[in-house]
Amino acid sequence: MSLVKLTIKGISYSQTQNGAYALILNEVDGERKLPIVIGAFEAQSIAIALEKEIKPPRPLTHDLFKSFADRFEIVVKQVIIHKLVDGVFYSSIICERDKIEEIIDARTSDAIALALRFQAPIFTYKNILDKAGIYLNPNTPEIEGQNNDDDDILSAPETFGLDEEGNEGKDSYSKLSLVELHELLEGAVQDEDYEKAARIRDEISKRES
Repeated sequence: MSLVKLTIKGISYSQTQNGAYALILNEVDGERKLPIVIGAFEAQSIAIALEKEIKPPRPLTHDLFKSFADRFEIVVKQVIIHKLVDGVFYSSIICERDKIEEIIDARTSDAIALALRFQAPIFTYKNILDKAGIYLNPNTPEIEGQNNDDDDILSAPETFGLDEEGNEGKDSYSKLSLVELHELLEGAVQDEDYEKAARIRDEISKRES
């Protein structure tokens, strides 16, 4: 299976669900985006690594791991997102010490937080991107003054998965047909609401698997 290189576009967050963030990865040689829902701590750690000017007063967990690895001459060579099961991404960290390579299983959010600190490339397999990647509509006009730089860390607050009363419904997507889900997915992508798009995509994947 061929590997596809990814870069980090940024992180979006929601005011309607505490601790819910979406990490947005870009396909390097293509137009697809890969949104991954992550926790608040991991989102903070990734955001700090992206923003070079922010230095926490004490090392975060991922900073501690980097210091530990440097002390014992362990290098993270690359991160591979190698599996997607029921909306959960699985990753491996490829490490090297004394020219001996080791593969360590890791949560995708932790793996990417470490990849940033080691300046290691991030990859996924083509079949995963084919299944979970989201195409942007090339005909969608850009909003004047909108910041589209890759170093844009946080987007505007977003809402997703709301029921008829405006509250987030756990089963709100399960009641919709596949046609309705695909229409919602297209709308979410056009609005660049990647957190919503990720959840709709996961519901579609569960039904089509």
